[in-house]
Amino acid sequence: MIFSKFKVLHSHGKQNIPNLDDVTLVDEFRGCPILTQTNDNQELAKAAAICPTGAINMSPLTLDLARCLFCGECARIAPNNIKFTNDYHIGSPTLEGLIAGVGGQVIPFDHTKVRDEIVSTFGHSLKLRQVCAGGDASVEMELNASGNVNFDFGRYGIEFTASPRHADGIVITGPITKNMTEALEICYNAIAEPKLIIVCGSEACSGGLFAQSKAIDRSFLDRHKVDLWLPGAPTHPMTFIDGVLNMLRKKSRGNTL
Repeated sequence: MIFSKFKVLHSHGKQNIPNLDDVTLVDEFRGCPILTQTNDNQELAKAAAICPTGAINMSPLTLDLARCLFCGECARIAPNNIKFTNDYHIGSPTLEGLIAGVGGQVIPFDHTKVRDEIVSTFGHSLKLRQVCAGGDASVEMELNASGNVNFDFGRYGIEFTASPRHADGIVITGPITKNMTEALEICYNAIAEPKLIIVCGSEACSGGLFAQSKAIDRSFLDRHKVDLWLPGAPTHPMTFIDGVLNMLRKKSRGNTL
C-alpha cells in the first residue's frame, strides 16, 4: 500500500515552486500585450469591431486590460498590431494603470499610489475575505490555487479567511450584481479599520461582458477606494501573487520604491 503512494509521489515529481519571483509561464498564456501602431489600420479596425467589451482604442492605440477578456481574437485578426506575451505582471494600484499603450510591454506598478498604512499594517501578515459578487467561479478557483502546494502563497503570511471579522480586506470577484451589493457592503463593513480592497478579474475590474446589464450594480466601487486592480479572465495565481506583493512593497516592478 505504502509503495504505491511513493510511486505516485515519484511520478508527480517536485511540485512546489521554490522561488515565486522566478516563474515563467507557458508561451500559450496570454498576459501583457505588445502594441504596435502601423500605417494600415484595416486589420486593427476589424479587431476593435469584434471586441465584445470595447477594450481596444485605435487613436491612439491602447488596450484596456480591465475590459480585456484575453480571448486572443484581436491578436489573431491584427497580428501586426497586437501580440500577447506570457508576462503575468499586469496588476496595478490604479485603474488607469491597466491601459496598455504602444511601445511598452511592462505594466508599471506605481507604489506611490499605495497607502502607507497598508504597508505598515499588513506588511508581515494579511488575511483576506474573498467575495464572489456574481462571478462564474473561474477567478475564484484560481485564487484557491494560489494557496496550493505549487504556489503556497501562505509562506508570506497572506491567506484567505472564512470570516470578515478575521480579515484585513476583501477580494472582490465577479461583475457585482444587484443581488450582491448589500451583502458586499455588509461584508466590507464587518472588517475593522484599516482595511483594503482588491478587485480581481476582468469582470470585477470593468463588468466585462455584463457591464451594460441591468442586473449589475457597481456603485460599491464608487463609494470605496480600491487598492489593487488585477485583470485576467480568469486571473492567474501569479498575477494575484505579484500584485499583492507589489502592493505590500515586498517587491518592485516598473516604478522604484
